[in-house]
Amino acid sequence: MSRLSAGDWAKAALEALAKGGLAAVAVEPIAVRLGTTKGSFYWHFRNRRALVEAALALWEQDTEKVIAALNEIADPARRMCALLENAMADPVDAAISFRLISAADDPGIAEIARRVSERRLAFMQAALEEMGTPPDLARRRVVVGYGSYLGVAALRRLGASDEPLTDFIDQVMAGLALPPS
Repeated sequence: MSRLSAGDWAKAALEALAKGGLAAVAVEPIAVRLGTTKGSFYWHFRNRRALVEAALALWEQDTEKVIAALNEIADPARRMCALLENAMADPVDAAISFRLISAADDPGIAEIARRVSERRLAFMQAALEEMGTPPDLARRRVVVGYGSYLGVAALRRLGASDEPLTDFIDQVMAGLALPPS
């Protein structure tokens, strides 16, 4: 078996966070899932908090990678549609966002969740502004769009909504005053 990296631990911690919240980011169960011992954990991290911070840094980096890839799409309306398609195809990211909102009493957690959310909102707002939407209106529209994404993702996770994703994406696109997918 190859030696695990800090990144392997961070990825496993992020998966645990998505499934069970911050309480699920526990060293022993993650070690078992990775097929290793707690000694491997302590080789990379001084404590559980450092692991949580590494996992959240990975989540933030993943957001930047997605945004960089989407920025390759020249048409801002198509970019927004691709963003929604990607977001709805990745229930893990929505679960992480939701779990972090629930843990926002922790100032460190709240700061990272706020920073990632603001980055996402800014990306969406820039696309709307590129299409001629005034900044104040663009901001209001993306806040509603992002809030809808989080809400629908939560409802789908609970099994309370099973509408086709294309319908949801078309509704959000309409709310952003963009043509349907």
